[in-house]
Amino acid sequence: MPSRPARNPATAPVSAVIGVDSSTQSTKAAVVDAATGRLLAVGRAPHTVTGRGGARESDPGQWWQALCTAVAAALAESGLDPAAVTGIAVAGQQHGLVTLDADGDPVRPALLWNDTRSAPQAAALTAALGRDAWLERTGSVPVASMTAAKWMWLRENEPAAAAATAAVRLPHDFLTERLSGAAVTDPGDASGTCWYDPATHAYDPELLALTGMRTDLLSTVAATGATVAGHLTARAAAALGLPEGIPVAAGTGDNMAAAVGLGLGAEGLLDHPVVSLGTSGTVFAATRNRPHSALLAGFAAADGTRLPLGCTLNCTLAVDKVAALLGLDREDAAPGGEAVLLPFLDGERTPDLPAASGLLHGLRHDTTRQQILGAAYEGAVVAVLRALDELPLDAPDAPLRLIGGGARGTMWVETVRRLSGRPVILPDSAELVALGAAALAAGAATGRDPVALATEWGTGGGRELPAVPRDTATWDRVTSVLDRATPALLTPPA
Repeated sequence: MPSRPARNPATAPVSAVIGVDSSTQSTKAAVVDAATGRLLAVGRAPHTVTGRGGARESDPGQWWQALCTAVAAALAESGLDPAAVTGIAVAGQQHGLVTLDADGDPVRPALLWNDTRSAPQAAALTAALGRDAWLERTGSVPVASMTAAKWMWLRENEPAAAAATAAVRLPHDFLTERLSGAAVTDPGDASGTCWYDPATHAYDPELLALTGMRTDLLSTVAATGATVAGHLTARAAAALGLPEGIPVAAGTGDNMAAAVGLGLGAEGLLDHPVVSLGTSGTVFAATRNRPHSALLAGFAAADGTRLPLGCTLNCTLAVDKVAALLGLDREDAAPGGEAVLLPFLDGERTPDLPAASGLLHGLRHDTTRQQILGAAYEGAVVAVLRALDELPLDAPDAPLRLIGGGARGTMWVETVRRLSGRPVILPDSAELVALGAAALAAGAATGRDPVALATEWGTGGGRELPAVPRDTATWDRVTSVLDRATPALLTPPA
């Protein structure tokens, strides 16, 4: 739901929680009324991402500074007494490899989820066991984004850094540890490492051995993202201006937190799919069904159910780049006509084509710039929706919940409607990852189920758009080009 003015603390005391969304590009900290889910204030601070070619890195220290800045800004905007804050939780970008030395300081910049240099290591891991074995053991086939592949890359390319590593953390784990002093993660984020088995709820010893990883280097896996990982340390409390000793939830990955914010899980909606349009494009649903598809990552959800997810690397930023190259506003687009544009500007994850680049096919004399831009939208959306078809759902015709920055763009919304043929729900809440993290914080503070809390808050509600006839002609044209180009143009030479 939209942000509303904070109540006057003098007349209506508020028990608040803070949900932190630490993403690739920035940190957002949301101050939320723990009783009603009202978004009282949001603070923001940017991140810096460096790297050329396939490299994508960030200094983990800036994530902590951004968190402190964002929390301070949110508290100031809310007007609340910091003593009203009863819990905090972090949701972070998934998969990133954070290596710490014996003093707890970063050995080197973190390797981010969209760093594709580890593609050869992912391929080698896949070959070592075979796709089916990986799907059976972790629910996922290794791709460049997965933490285990990044660790292998580090061992092979920077052995001194690997040898100096005394602890390995995911981005959200790193921040949770800064808050609480406890090395704790949750099943959701752990399931994105290719070291964790969602079926056994534990790290797989054979997979750790295969990649040269030791359990004692990793965070302990809590039962859920709302489990109390620890309590805010004196040092963290001073940095944030919050009360020492408040509960710090285990937290989770950003996609898992968005699911909580939408009320997806055992105590809410099961088998209802979500499409998220941001830097990456993702599709996921909370379910009790076990996935078995190489197009999906077999993640766990923060509440203990499953959260199978398909993720593409190229979504809103890639389409914006095409718009900039054409000199067009992002909304100045039309259906692609005969043109097909696969906007795989950073390689691609789904399908697994880490060496791919953008591909334009089907130009004619009468093709317009607007159609080329529209073809970029279509290529990005088809890549996401192909993964949607693989989700093991018991409600195959449920409406799509459309979230992320793209959900605020008319062309994105209409392209998803046209190519999916499904009803679309546009949730009113704009900060679902932060709201999901806030629900985890409230769960840690109260002992209640976070999905049930988010359902009561109503943060997943929104406007429903009816289905339109599916544009099968465009779907078939794009998928045909993708399938034909994959062996010839989108993979590196042998």
